Amino acid sequence: MINPPFQVVRLENSHERSPFHSGSESLDSYLKQQVSQDVRRRVTACYVALTANQRISGYYTLASASVLLSDLPIALSKRLPRYPTVPAIRMGRLAVDREFKGIGLGGALLADALTRSLRSEIAAYALLVDAKDDSAAAFYKHHGLVELPCQPLKLFIPFATVTGIASGM
Repeated sequence: MINPPFQVVRLENSHERSPFHSGSESLDSYLKQQVSQDVRRRVTACYVALTANQRISGYYTLASASVLLSDLPIALSKRLPRYPTVPAIRMGRLAVDREFKGIGLGGALLADALTRSLRSEIAAYALLVDAKDDSAAAFYKHHGLVELPCQPLKLFIPFATVTGIASGM
């Protein structure tokens, strides 16, 4: 699991982003160049995992979203109200610095995102993610998310499932 002590907090302007390198140019440049504007415009919230010396070791973003009722598996959608869309929270990005890969930080950040989403006072049915590739989709599947039918890179986990897992621990 995680060896160094990490603290997950909201991204602040004082956090040094230039040393962050996940191995994905798009995820790195988003953290370094774009996320502050998106946070300021209130289109996303960004959370960073900091080491004891305040180095960013990973990050993720959350934003409000919706999913078409017709996109959900039939077994789930028939238990929901017949609105065209269902409220959700989207984890838009998740990245771990190369130096911290392989110690469980990605899973810990996903768990933190789920916990923050569950604590929100805004109603949402599920956490959604858009996996950037098959490897990312495999990571999310390993952690219990499932594909939306006909959209293998869009995955979700109903918060009722997460609540059931958390209460069983």
